[in-house]
Amino acid sequence: MSLCKPTEGEWRLVVQGSVGYNLVFAACVCLACAVVVSSSNVVLADLQARNAFLDKQRNVLLVAGLVNEEERLTPDEIELRFAPIQPVILDLGTGEVVDGLDPEDFDQRLATNDQARSRVAPDNMAGVARLPELALVYEVRGDGGELELVVLPIEGLGLWGTLYGFVALDGDLRTIRGLTFYEHKETPGLGGEVDNPRWKALWPGRLAFNDELVPVVRVVKGVAGSLTDDPYSVDGLSGATITSRGVTNLLQFWLGFDGFEPYLMRLRQSMAMGVG
Repeated sequence: MSLCKPTEGEWRLVVQGSVGYNLVFAACVCLACAVVVSSSNVVLADLQARNAFLDKQRNVLLVAGLVNEEERLTPDEIELRFAPIQPVILDLGTGEVVDGLDPEDFDQRLATNDQARSRVAPDNMAGVARLPELALVYEVRGDGGELELVVLPIEGLGLWGTLYGFVALDGDLRTIRGLTFYEHKETPGLGGEVDNPRWKALWPGRLAFNDELVPVVRVVKGVAGSLTDDPYSVDGLSGATITSRGVTNLLQFWLGFDGFEPYLMRLRQSMAMGVG
């Protein structure tokens, strides 16, 4: 039995056919993968949005001291714990409450990145580039309407990127109830210690403002003094000087004139008149 050796032209046809088949096959695989990914994004979009919403609620509960770090809550339990907290949309420039908007549909970060809904921030040490026209804060009030605490969103530059978090103030609007960061890019074991429960436990009871209501709270290098002797200071993060300085800068910015000072002043005036 003899085998015929393919001619050069026949080999060329075989190779060309193989390349064409591979290209068609690869294109079909890519198309199928694209359809699967796109379909997954559509199907999971609502679930992802829901999880992000619940995660934000849990972080508000954490900073307000209404849930412990160790607790693992179901979505229903998060909603139940969150019930006493009232989300409030306000005009950041005036501090006045804005009615007619649904807090669940408001995304402050999207608003900040939208030039039509934000403005350029003045020069600041916190590295905040733009300020939203509207902001979302959270209030907890007693049965008589008296303010028990307020939770404010905060953000600013650390070493490697922006830190996003919340600071909670007691009803006196001076004492810190808690501080938490839910998103950052800081180095694990160094600046990443901003989300270490032990470090966050140092914040409750510290004072954010001095007697003239100027935001002076700061993260110091080394160990801070006691609540009595050094009420405005918190221990620094070991080996993370830039991150520590970033936390100081962002807190003083958002508690100051370009941040939530107009809102806090409005609350103080209402409390002085006995109406809130």
